Amino acid sequence: MMLQEYMEEQKKHIDARLKELLCTDVKAFETLYESMNYSLNGGGKRIRPILMLAVIEMLGKNPRPYLDMACALECVHTYSLIHDDLPAMDNDDYRRGNLTNHKVYGEGMAILAGDGLLTYAFELMASQKQIESSKIATIISTFAQAAGPAGMVGGQAFDLESEGNMEIGIDGLKLLHKAKTGVIFKTAIDIAAILGDATQEERNALDDYALYMGLTFQITDDILDVVGDSHVLGKPVGSDEKNKKATYATIFSLEEARRLARQAAESASASLKPFGDRARILKELVEYMLVRVN
Repeated sequence: MMLQEYMEEQKKHIDARLKELLCTDVKAFETLYESMNYSLNGGGKRIRPILMLAVIEMLGKNPRPYLDMACALECVHTYSLIHDDLPAMDNDDYRRGNLTNHKVYGEGMAILAGDGLLTYAFELMASQKQIESSKIATIISTFAQAAGPAGMVGGQAFDLESEGNMEIGIDGLKLLHKAKTGVIFKTAIDIAAILGDATQEERNALDDYALYMGLTFQITDDILDVVGDSHVLGKPVGSDEKNKKATYATIFSLEEARRLARQAAESASASLKPFGDRARILKELVEYMLVRVN
């Protein structure tokens, strides 16, 4: 199966399950649930949950019983996007071609929708009775650390404080992207390694892949903010330069950023050598990140 077919097939299952998850019988809560579903089911490539399922499959396990775990990842990713778009953060009006959550439901409801999605993700993880309790505990601990102040929230705080500061340097830039973006890619892979009973050697290889794959994604994202088509991206371009944000495209030239992205992609593919032909989808996924247009 080609990568595009694989991603479309996995996305179909993920989208169908996401549409089933968030509902309420309490009329007073309907707007909140509508707001959560608006962003959760508003499109997106579902790369993080697809990545998790692909790694489980590569490790020789059937990924289908772990669909809800994959959906929990997407809930946290969606929460982060809702909050990133708020006027106090990136102040964006469009996401995935639609009005951002706060533009439709107001800032207060958008904050609560993000809070709801983050908290629900842990409820969903904890409810997976078919998974050993020791694995669930490890997964929840791993996920909480990645999504919290030591990970994604810390990265967002650093990003907020770094606005207008182009002097954070390459080390600051690496920390920013590792914490804000790369950490959830790594967590998707860490969860898959736990569920797939990966050996220590396999985990070491997957750690390297996660690092370089996340870097490939982020550098490409920075490049797209400069040269991308806003209609294809579904959001405005040029916001990084407007907000004087340090990115791979603003610190380096576009040509150098593209070279660094290619270098990271090659390192990601090389790290998968221990898996042989089983890693084909993961290798194609990192190549896709180099050429994606949204």
